[in-house]
Amino acid sequence: MSRTPMKLAAVMLAAGITVAACGSVKMGAAAITTSQRISTTTLSAQVANLNAAYQAHKRTVQLQYPVAEMPQQVLSWLVRFQVGDELAVQHGITVTPTEAQQALLAISASIKQNGSSETLTEAAVANGLPPDMLNELGRYQAIETKLLNRLDGGQQPTSTAGQAALQSEYNKTQCRAAKSLNIQINPQFGAFDYGTNSVVLTPSGLSKAAVPAPSPSATSKPVLTPPC
Repeated sequence: MSRTPMKLAAVMLAAGITVAACGSVKMGAAAITTSQRISTTTLSAQVANLNAAYQAHKRTVQLQYPVAEMPQQVLSWLVRFQVGDELAVQHGITVTPTEAQQALLAISASIKQNGSSETLTEAAVANGLPPDMLNELGRYQAIETKLLNRLDGGQQPTSTAGQAALQSEYNKTQCRAAKSLNIQINPQFGAFDYGTNSVVLTPSGLSKAAVPAPSPSATSKPVLTPPC
């Protein structure tokens, strides 16, 4: 069944296990999960790919994050794709290369429908995804679409309340899959926020820029391990 994934905006616009203490993540690892180790070498190479693509499209791309946070953005995608694969394993979902490409076409169509002239590559760069990882994005999106079809019985909700309920159920399912991976992030890069499915900066990171005192109205810190 063809559908526009409900989390498309979140994918392209944007636990039980807490961040590991300094020294507990193996030397040379940017992140470790029960399924795979992400080396700092891999992360550095992909950050270089992202930066090169940004330099090539600088005139037409408006980044949704500070340039200094490219490592967190890329690492978020690398871990996120592992979470997607874990969802597929847990729910018996398989994705063919053709289905992954169809998912990318759906993303491109959605970008145009939203009135943007961005290419898929430009949208990827704007959201911290190295363009050479677009195939992984297609697989990730296809997994999400198939799982959403199962959760709603193949009938996409039309009401706002129904869509919100489906999104909430998907978020919980994704959160549980992420927690099952026992994700450990090298404190140099931050911590994994299970609520946003991304790596976020923390005070324990090695880069400690001066931060002004928060105002009384400042928002609270993200809940890194929300119940799910």
